[in-house]
Amino acid sequence: MGREELTAWALSNGWQILGGCPSLTKPSSPKEAIVRMVFKATVVNLEVKKPAGKWEKIAGEAYAKVLPDEDGQPQGLGFDRIPSFSMLMRDNRDRQVFKGFGS
Repeated sequence: MGREELTAWALSNGWQILGGCPSLTKPSSPKEAIVRMVFKATVVNLEVKKPAGKWEKIAGEAYAKVLPDEDGQPQGLGFDRIPSFSMLMRDNRDRQVFKGFGS
């Protein structure tokens, strides 16, 4: 999966562009990114914001090694190893879907 495919997947699964990177936000603070994908020339890195405010790389892989599974989720970046990402993506996606209903 390339940069464009990863960005399209992320945006369709609750991520939003913050600071130029596809990001997931805190449920209690929807303007503050806590997880982001950082695109480099040949690799994509998955980073998590530590409580002190610094970003920590938790996974990284060459674009050629990031492949979609049968559901279209990128494999190779650690999404399958950390169950809280699924919950966080679902919370972000639900918040985006339902934010239009309140207005």
